[in-house]
Amino acid sequence: MTAPRLLNLALQGGGAHGAFTWGVLDALLEDGRVAFDGVSGTSAGAMNAVMLAQGWMTGGRDGARAALRGFWTALAETMPLDVTRQDADGGVHLAPAVKLWMAWAHYVTPQQFNPLDVNPLRELLAAQVDFERLRQHSPMRLFVAATHADSGRLRLFGTHELSLDAVLASGCLPTVFHAPRIAGQTYWDGGYAANPAVFPLLRDGRSLDTLLVLLSPLEWPPTQPTDTARELHARVAEIAFTAAFRREMQALVRERAHRERRPWQRWLPRGWGGEAPQARFHLIEAGPALEHLAGETRLAVNARFFETLHQLGRESASRWLAQHFDALGRRDSVDLAARFA
Repeated sequence: MTAPRLLNLALQGGGAHGAFTWGVLDALLEDGRVAFDGVSGTSAGAMNAVMLAQGWMTGGRDGARAALRGFWTALAETMPLDVTRQDADGGVHLAPAVKLWMAWAHYVTPQQFNPLDVNPLRELLAAQVDFERLRQHSPMRLFVAATHADSGRLRLFGTHELSLDAVLASGCLPTVFHAPRIAGQTYWDGGYAANPAVFPLLRDGRSLDTLLVLLSPLEWPPTQPTDTARELHARVAEIAFTAAFRREMQALVRERAHRERRPWQRWLPRGWGGEAPQARFHLIEAGPALEHLAGETRLAVNARFFETLHQLGRESASRWLAQHFDALGRRDSVDLAARFA
């Protein structure tokens, strides 16, 4: 039997839309032709990453699929009420009460609105992830991104320093949740600093192939409106939460252009001016499948909604495998310069 091809994963955050990434991972695991060397995640991407590693550690591929499903199912059950409304044309929106709560979040702090720091996600992750064991025996390299609140700098938590607070910090919107403190420092959502961080995957790993799983569109369709204040604020937030990632990818494009101008340098030994082998990139973008959804649905904790996104993710991953699997180990399957330059 042919050994699986090794692949790195860079998993973007996006709240409830992370169920799309669950579907992507589920299809890759079921297919069986790839295995994972390193996984970098932010926010919902970080939660998918640790559930993937936890499940694989305890039960291989089937264990990883079960762990991911268990997480998203349990997350849906933390919401006792249906927070979504569906239009006759299939559009999904938050219930009016949830929209009102979102509006209040602009005027009160989490400490005022939720003084007891009730966070069902903390209990869910604590019950489903053995962080102590994962730090010692993770089957893949893990990188979880958070933002250091006092400096705005990226704080990357590697495999051996993973903790419940690190994962919660990666998904902590400071206007909604109490910000975790780790070693006396306050951390916020990793999306402000890296969504996701790609550079750690390119260092000291066994695979040169990295699959980007993106939940925010790289380009918005011209038909997507910004006529209302809510739509305008949603677009601003979308741009802010992908800016660091775009800059990182643009730096990679510039580095590649520099290589191409100095092709002779690749023949030198490393340490003498030579460079490491060039990384290869691949892309699964949720944008085409999710562009009909309002940005507010990132807060839509709903089992039926999760299952819909999961199926869309599975379909996108299946198409990618059919079209681009042969590129693994050989070449890019996405034109980085065209998408990020």
